[in-house]
Amino acid sequence: MTLTDKFNRPLRDLRISVTDRCNFRCTYCMPAEVFGEGYQFLPRHEILTYEEITRIARVMVALGVVKLRLTGGEPLVREQLEVLIEMLTAIDGVEDIALTTNGYLLPQKAQALKDAGLQRVTVSLDTLDDAIFRQMNGGRAGVKRVLQGIAAAERAGLTPIKINAVVQRGVNDHTVVDLARYCHDHGYIVRFIEYMDVGNLNGWQWDQVVSADEIVSRIDTELPLELIEENYQGEVAKRYRFRDGAGEIGLITSVTKPFCGSCTRMRLSPEGQLFTCLFGTQGADLREPLRAGASDDELATFIRGLWRKRTDRYSEERASLREARHKVEMYHIGG
Repeated sequence: MTLTDKFNRPLRDLRISVTDRCNFRCTYCMPAEVFGEGYQFLPRHEILTYEEITRIARVMVALGVVKLRLTGGEPLVREQLEVLIEMLTAIDGVEDIALTTNGYLLPQKAQALKDAGLQRVTVSLDTLDDAIFRQMNGGRAGVKRVLQGIAAAERAGLTPIKINAVVQRGVNDHTVVDLARYCHDHGYIVRFIEYMDVGNLNGWQWDQVVSADEIVSRIDTELPLELIEENYQGEVAKRYRFRDGAGEIGLITSVTKPFCGSCTRMRLSPEGQLFTCLFGTQGADLREPLRAGASDDELATFIRGLWRKRTDRYSEERASLREARHKVEMYHIGG
């Protein structure tokens, strides 16, 4: 029997944040003025071990999850991530294992990740303009390094490669066509993400949002596009293909065209908190029962009850909310 929430949405995807640390300081996620040298990240003993993560994933796959995505923070700053991937790959019923990364460590990690069983990667690259890119990531890396990571992932066979780009008005919105053209020419799938009010620290303002419709219009003027159908039920990206047949782009429209009604995702934080929404205010602690000796059946009952009570639809309610809410930060549970 399919496990569904209050709005009849099935549980199909698990996003696993393996660390709250990152080697970038992107302004829309971990602004440097907040996450400076003295910032206290989670101590090692509070973070789930690979064995604990694998056990949780195995229980959730038995409940209907078929897709796993590793996130952070930056997942590749956690040592020997390929060991976890190998463990997750061995779970019967997993159809897809992917990784979201800023790409900085991919040159030396891509082949080991592939050998361990990782199927594909999504790399964050907000612009090809080096100065703007450095401005957006806190001066931690240039475009060249990320492109080297993407090339390494392609050589290792971690394909199809997707590129995520958060678009902010007045920051990088004038570079979206160049990025679309680059991905068109190189066979990558770029996904433009509307600037979202994830967390409480990124200074989000409505007037910095560039709508998906505007992004599509800008690109279509120079690289003609046509809308295509979703790959599967619950796919979050609105997909368009280039009319010349050379690939596609995607739009993540969480602000202007919310897709809460088809959301099938649960998120696991590094210290074992389960969140049923990217914009969640409070997680449910799974680490305590896990470390207290709970059985798989008891863990399954806990997760099942959490999902069945789920009513999250923040993006659909955003405009009508009269008071700001304290939300979990994106670096903590992944995008």
